[in-house]
Amino acid sequence: MWLSKLSETQRLALLRLAHNVVVSDGLLDPNEEGMLDYLRANMGLHDVQEIEYLELDGISTIFDSRQSRIVALLNLLKVSYADGAFEIEEECLLKELGKTFQVSDNEFLLLDNWVKRLISLEGEALALMEP
Repeated sequence: MWLSKLSETQRLALLRLAHNVVVSDGLLDPNEEGMLDYLRANMGLHDVQEIEYLELDGISTIFDSRQSRIVALLNLLKVSYADGAFEIEEECLLKELGKTFQVSDNEFLLLDNWVKRLISLEGEALALMEP
């Protein structure tokens, strides 16, 4: 979502952060792998095969605007639901990132709720496409 608003450096960092999220619970679900592939393709990062862990130190200098931070959080929240569950490890990582990005707890809850509603609407649309 809104990936075109990110610079190439931000897109690569987002892919690495998404990897951080999906491996944070110690399991890599096929749906999470699919989500990483989806992000890679939509961000034009086809040549990136190995995704390395990204430390959060200095992440605010990469995502240096409120817009880029919100785009990152929305996409990472969506990634966190790819396996159908928002695990505590994923939640802790994303809340820590939210604090780093100066997103309040209330704003974080609003973003999380928006992503849940989006996923629900996408599910409804997919159901309408079935025969």
